[in-house]
Amino acid sequence: MQVPLLDLRAQYASFKDEVLPVIAEICDAQQFILGAKVEAFEKELADYCRCRRTIGVTSGSDALLVALMAENIGPGDEVVTTPFTFFATVGAIVRVGATPVFADIDPVTFNIDPAAVESKITPKTRAIIPVHLFGQSADMDPIMKIAEKHHLVVIEDACQAIGAEYRGRRVGSIGDYGAFSFFPSKNLGCFGDGGAVSCNDEAKADKIKIFRNHGQSKTYYHEYVGGNFRLDALQAAVLSIKLRRLDAWSEARRSNAADYEKLFAAAGLLDGRITLPARAAYPVRHIYNQYCIRVADGRRDALRDYLHAHGVGCAIYYPLSLHLQPCFAALGGKKGDCPQSEKATAEVLALPVYGECSAEQRRFVVETIAAFYRGE
Repeated sequence: MQVPLLDLRAQYASFKDEVLPVIAEICDAQQFILGAKVEAFEKELADYCRCRRTIGVTSGSDALLVALMAENIGPGDEVVTTPFTFFATVGAIVRVGATPVFADIDPVTFNIDPAAVESKITPKTRAIIPVHLFGQSADMDPIMKIAEKHHLVVIEDACQAIGAEYRGRRVGSIGDYGAFSFFPSKNLGCFGDGGAVSCNDEAKADKIKIFRNHGQSKTYYHEYVGGNFRLDALQAAVLSIKLRRLDAWSEARRSNAADYEKLFAAAGLLDGRITLPARAAYPVRHIYNQYCIRVADGRRDALRDYLHAHGVGCAIYYPLSLHLQPCFAALGGKKGDCPQSEKATAEVLALPVYGECSAEQRRFVVETIAAFYRGE
């Protein structure tokens, strides 16, 4: 049996007949940049995220970047974030000339530890970027209290967490800004690159719209040095169609995660060798953008290789903590600075959890892991 880590072809088959005529309509109109399709999607997305405004942009990476640009965060400023995340979170900070400051993670949720955030605040700190990693919200209430106390901007990196909730609030609606990615592998993915910025402040949202279009509020009149961060109409149209299905797809992932818990327990694997992803102690809706187990005793890489050899897709998110990445060496990070992040990079392994992953496939995944430990 073959079980891919993600099967986008199976998902596409479920809405193909609806999306192709819409793509043809856009091609016939030859209106590809911004326009009515983008405006319609932005309104639908704002309603879904339960926030006042969303602004479509070119990617999740650019969503983070443009929010920092709009707040004039740059050289001399510090931004506190997590070392256990995709590169773009920290890359955006460095690209505006600011300095990333790493606060270690909570070992249960993999998300930034608010207590660690507090310890990293200095007079140079301008912002906090918490990441809602793997589809589960960071603990936002204490983070927002820290931000209020020190007059800081909060940019939620929700690129892996659209539809996730924290105490009944959708991620991206809590901080000053939210950043979303629509990379094809996300729970809501487009047919290429795409992203969005969410915001509850009308003035901030209007500024993001200006920045995404070369800093111009009207043609050829530039208030700021912005960038080309415009969302394509084709991508917006695809996203509108997929957004209607998102909650059903997320619930399928949640159901699959619950089934994994039963299967791992029945296989006797929860004896310290395997630790399943845990839900936070605070109320959350976890949407499982990834289903990441921990593998103890230094056997993670061996298990990964065994699964690949037996037809099971899996991946390491992430193999090296960002404070140890060569491109950030000038920041002076060293082993031991963020011990929980460093431990996670040695243990985490993502398994297939997409909605179309069948019960038979899930059983095969767990049976294959059990066979690995039996030495078969």
